[in-house]
Amino acid sequence: MPNKMDLYLFQLINQFAGKWFWLDSLGVFFAKYFEYVLVFCLILFLFLNFKKRWRIIVQALLSAVLARLVIVNFIRCLWQRPRPFIENNINLLLDYPNKASFPSGHAAFYFAISTIVFLYNKKAGVLFFIASFLISLARVFVGIHWPSDILVGAFIGILVGWLGWLVRSGKQRIYYQNSH
Repeated sequence: MPNKMDLYLFQLINQFAGKWFWLDSLGVFFAKYFEYVLVFCLILFLFLNFKKRWRIIVQALLSAVLARLVIVNFIRCLWQRPRPFIENNINLLLDYPNKASFPSGHAAFYFAISTIVFLYNKKAGVLFFIASFLISLARVFVGIHWPSDILVGAFIGILVGWLGWLVRSGKQRIYYQNSH
């Protein structure tokens, strides 16, 4: 059961679902399909300068996979929080499996990527953060996540991305010191 703040924020966002076709379509697009646009942008970012950026992309993907598949799944094993559409009469716009919702794997995955991209390229990183936010907000709008699922998932992604960047930059410093 969500706390009062979570329920209030969820209802504040989800109340607009099912009212206007254009808004529902936009919400479904961002919740379900926009992630492919983000992955395409990541691949495009890679190919614009492969020699310089392949390590960044690998680091971003490793951080994202660690955040999503290891940390989020571990937390979900400990805490099986039902999705909003299981416990409440809400406006559900997407069919979605009845699996644990806390924390959001999408938020963890895409915020980890956004963090790595941001730490190497501020302008691109801001765009990735905006995209990650839109994906996450849409997942609340369509009724498949609580706001706290998103906040904790985003925190995990940002933390894992930042720690991955620290480890990588620390290795670069050690390599640089040993080579001179």
